[in-house]
Amino acid sequence: MLPIIESLLVLQDRDRRLIRLRAELETVAPQRALLRGKASQAQVALDEAKRRLTTAEGERKRLEQEAASLRQRIQKFQAEQQSTRSNDQYKLFQQQIEAAEANIRKLEDGEIELMEQVEGLAKELQAANAAATAQKKETEQQVADVDAREANLKAEVESVTAQRAQQAASIDPASVGRYERILKTRGDNVVVGVHRQTCGGCHVKLPTQIFLNAKAQVELVNCTNCGRLLYYTRDMEA
Repeated sequence: MLPIIESLLVLQDRDRRLIRLRAELETVAPQRALLRGKASQAQVALDEAKRRLTTAEGERKRLEQEAASLRQRIQKFQAEQQSTRSNDQYKLFQQQIEAAEANIRKLEDGEIELMEQVEGLAKELQAANAAATAQKKETEQQVADVDAREANLKAEVESVTAQRAQQAASIDPASVGRYERILKTRGDNVVVGVHRQTCGGCHVKLPTQIFLNAKAQVELVNCTNCGRLLYYTRDMEA
């Protein structure tokens, strides 16, 4: 195998690692957002449980205050009823007292229902709080793991980038330029083997002279179809 081919294969290996590492790095931010989204959803559920409990408690207090106000009105009606000498007025006060008492009973029934509802909502809030706390703790650990993985990937990218630069510097600039032009258009499959007179990149049969030139291992040879750099070894004859 030509020494330049061997050098370019090492360079290609560095590029493949960089492409893989950078692709993996691109998944980190979405992963972190997904994890934080789970914690946000648990917090939203907790906030909603708090809101429902607060609303129910507020409604219960409103009914309680309304019932208390009606009791005060009843006391007022009773006082006025005792001081009147008119039978019609007496009956009117009695009707107002009875209507107020009926409303109080309705309010008290509503209070009982709301108290039961508040009790159930309090349990839901407790469960939502426990779930949000557990999810937050789990998310913090998972995000920390993702952050550590990101740091390791960045360090590896930096290391491989340095290795890649060192390898590229050891190759003549013309060959590196030739390689990098193909890299831009063909991805990380630049230097490919010849298998049964077929390009290992595009799998198109090579013209006989191109195949013989690659087999001769005298100079860099491009596939006439895809432009990739070709190399040949004896084990490819099988």
